[in-house]
Amino acid sequence: MKKTMLLLSFIGLGLLVQAQELPFKMEELTAPDFVKAVEKSSETCIIPIGVFEKHGPHLPLGTDLFTAREIALRAAEKEYAVVFPWYYFSQINEARHQPGTMAYSPELIWKILQETLDELRRNGFKKIILVNGHGGNNAFLNYFGMAQLSERRNYALYWFQPEYDREILKKAEEMTQHDPVDQHAGNRETSVLMDIVPEAVHAGRAGQQSGRDLERMKQLRHVYSGIWWYASFPNHYAGDGSKASAAAGKLILDQVAGQLAETIRTIKADTAVPALQQQFFNEAENPLKTKQ
Repeated sequence: MKKTMLLLSFIGLGLLVQAQELPFKMEELTAPDFVKAVEKSSETCIIPIGVFEKHGPHLPLGTDLFTAREIALRAAEKEYAVVFPWYYFSQINEARHQPGTMAYSPELIWKILQETLDELRRNGFKKIILVNGHGGNNAFLNYFGMAQLSERRNYALYWFQPEYDREILKKAEEMTQHDPVDQHAGNRETSVLMDIVPEAVHAGRAGQQSGRDLERMKQLRHVYSGIWWYASFPNHYAGDGSKASAAAGKLILDQVAGQLAETIRTIKADTAVPALQQQFFNEAENPLKTKQ
């Protein structure tokens, strides 16, 4: 009887501790817990950004969504921050010819990201971290980040840009294969998805289409054109995902998530960006008074 009561006590204690844990997924927070989460996170929120687009013949349309959010979630387990729900309003005009692509207008993707930041600040977050899983967003996010200086902001925006550990990548390659292209739905990305959502990966289909670079603009050495990706990879597949493995994907994911966790800690402690922004906005409002 005593053993039974003791066991029930431990179970009850375990359930109580479990119930007291504050979720870091924003969609799981109650309104009262949201207030606690803003404080616990040091007013820090992560927006993992992906997109709906083709990833070769073998990976799901939401590949970048899965990847960005998984990195954010694994990092938030190590260093608490609130993680925003699935965010897929991205620049993906280059894939409009492929089925399943959700290509919103340039005006909309700009406006919805800005209003999302504004709403997060209105709800108490002062530091917002972007975790981007979609390469097609790089130019957009660079310009968007610079455009934050166009008017006074009362939050700081940070874009996490990981550095991949060469030794980790080498180990992952040894477990799979050397993929000389490996840009989109190739060896690494397929391995990562196999670790996150193995049921959504169809590695056996990876050879059904070509992921090689067609080099249809190679004669234009010193120019940029928005058609460059279509010129090289019209199948929306760059690399070879046929020999990927979940174990290799886990190595890569855990390294990046660990780096993000450390970055979250650094951002929480950062005073430079907020202070510099305010100094800049003050000077921008009275440029003739800026010390020369």
